[in-house]
Amino acid sequence: MLDRMQAGEVPIKHHVQLRGPDGSLRYEHCITRRGFDGPYTIVYHERRPHLHVPVERRHGWKPAVPVEGLALCKRHVRTPQVPTRPGPQVDGRVVLCFNEDVTVTLVRPTEPDPIYFLNGDGDDLFFVHEGSGIVRSVLGDLRYERHDSVVIPKGVLWRAIPDAGVAQYWLGIECAGGVGLPSRWRTETGQLRMDAPYGHRDFRRPVFRGPLDEGIREVLVKRGGGFHAYRLPHSPLDAVGWDGSVYPWAFPILRFQPRVGLVHLPPDWHGTFATPGALICSFVPRLVDFHPDAIPCPYPHSSVDCDEILFYVSGNFTSRRGVGPASISYHPAGLPHGPHPGAYEASIGTARTDELAVMMDTLRPLRWTAEALAAEDTGYMASFLDAVDGVPASR
Repeated sequence: MLDRMQAGEVPIKHHVQLRGPDGSLRYEHCITRRGFDGPYTIVYHERRPHLHVPVERRHGWKPAVPVEGLALCKRHVRTPQVPTRPGPQVDGRVVLCFNEDVTVTLVRPTEPDPIYFLNGDGDDLFFVHEGSGIVRSVLGDLRYERHDSVVIPKGVLWRAIPDAGVAQYWLGIECAGGVGLPSRWRTETGQLRMDAPYGHRDFRRPVFRGPLDEGIREVLVKRGGGFHAYRLPHSPLDAVGWDGSVYPWAFPILRFQPRVGLVHLPPDWHGTFATPGALICSFVPRLVDFHPDAIPCPYPHSSVDCDEILFYVSGNFTSRRGVGPASISYHPAGLPHGPHPGAYEASIGTARTDELAVMMDTLRPLRWTAEALAAEDTGYMASFLDAVDGVPASR
């Protein structure tokens, strides 16, 4: 959650009457978190928002199915080689890996969602590797652009409208426990600290437009990993106003303000979004460490509590070779990991890095799907070796 917003018509006090020009009563609709103890938004509808009639389901993506018995090893998945289903995002998400807290997907939508979608399992976080368009929700229109992170909270009804003729390529993370900004970046009143790596002005919020009827009456709800379809007798986008702190928002990754230290800083200094069980980080172009004997390249480390995945966006990835835009590397807990041969030494004396990447550390093990492993670089584990005992390293 970012901060409170207010848009359109709202009454002088919550839970009291709001009437239209003809005297008709508006319907108050509360979207709450953690029961009624967390952040919330109150929406005012022209008609009752809860008239759902079950219908035959026509939409939804394939659920996550793990590959069992995988060896513990570093992995590299070339996501451009992962087959995706053309059509709307509501049908086209492909699950790459997952655990109880997060589900990582790839989606390349080629058309707008023909229905509305409501995720009852978690918040949706998308990194827009390529593309632009609108997330249209009951709370307004949110513009997204290339290299934005877009968050749609659990329980908010929405659909994606990609810009016509613009190729789309999104990395998705469904966050079962919700996603927000790390508490370390906030003051005790919830305001972002002055030393946070971003400010409130860096986030885009939805632009409220008032009641809208697109002629769409079908809503797809995801809950418990399954999909359920419903029909409404009227447009669900009939809000006349709302206020609260639960709403979609977008953050351009290049608005992230990186830290520079005398020596190499650990990854949590790049922490951008937090969800129970995982931290999501942004690596952006920046100056590097300025101690005269600094080694700017990340040091080898044993992440005994975390699995790590890194989505490479653009730039020169100094610690890795053989990866390219939209590659995903995976380094599991239990195995030490670090830079490729030569990268550690070659980084000495460099002044800056131009890499752009998104990283996620998870506290629970990630499980991989056959769809992801079909695009795996099977030589990645061996690529960390130099020629040893006459055996050449895989390149």
